[in-house]
Amino acid sequence: MRSENSTVICDVCFRHCRLREGQTGPCMARRCVKEGNDLTVSPEGYGLLTALALDPIEKKPLYHFYPGSFIVSAGGYGCNLKCPFCQNHEISLSEYSGSLPSGISGMASARGTENTPSGDISFDMPDVRYYSPEELTLICAKYRKAGNIGIAFTYNEPTIIPEYIVDTARLIRSEGMKTVLVTNGSASDETLDKILPWIDAMNIDLKSFDREYYKKVLHGDLDTVLNFITRSARSCHVEVTTLIIPGENDSDEEMMSIASWLAQTGKKSGRDIPFHISRFFPRSVYSKRKPTDTGRIYELSDIARKYLRFVHEGNV
Repeated sequence: MRSENSTVICDVCFRHCRLREGQTGPCMARRCVKEGNDLTVSPEGYGLLTALALDPIEKKPLYHFYPGSFIVSAGGYGCNLKCPFCQNHEISLSEYSGSLPSGISGMASARGTENTPSGDISFDMPDVRYYSPEELTLICAKYRKAGNIGIAFTYNEPTIIPEYIVDTARLIRSEGMKTVLVTNGSASDETLDKILPWIDAMNIDLKSFDREYYKKVLHGDLDTVLNFITRSARSCHVEVTTLIIPGENDSDEEMMSIASWLAQTGKKSGRDIPFHISRFFPRSVYSKRKPTDTGRIYELSDIARKYLRFVHEGNV
């Protein structure tokens, strides 16, 4: 974060937003505020969760990281991309405003029993609720008997609040549990430096291999994502997902480009990177579009298998 006269530059993601006092970045979760005589960027989404559930690890999707286990999955609000096909747009493209609910120190209750790993345990909670890192860690420890291995930050884009990830992951590790990220990979190197030492596994979205598509359609930056995947694969377990949008990123040539790049990146990191090719269903701005043809998912998977050892079809 750098301060320049009446503005401050947020260094959390590729955007490096220049914000004036009171302004919120496009992620909708970080705001420029005044502390004394100085401007700073406040992580206003810190600890504010909109979703909390006990999921199978395969739902992240992570197929090669403690398969058969479960993980407490936490989602906040906001995102630094604006994908028109967002599958969780209700929270990713929304902004929390208003005061915190009362009684924020109470533990979340769950439907179901902690000794029965059904994969459908979801926590009764208001639209948004504050969970301290300590409280979230206690919840994770409570569900060990249900097969829980730790915490997954998911549903919205978690890297826009790296402070919360690190503070929670420290406690999770002290309990002998794991921290997982499901992310769009659009964080800056500064953010990666902070979070990578504390992350055990990631599923990273690689939405396209076209720089102009990333810029014009997603309001993102492909090179940032490629750097994120490269660095992360050297540090922790990484799996990558591409959501196939008919007519946009579903060509043979693009799949060959993605798969061959992942293969080379895996070799450089000394790891085989599992790849998930996922079927699109109409959502958000693309709610009127047709879902991806199932047969096309299998065709693209066959192409990817020419380069990669582990390829998985999703949503088919």
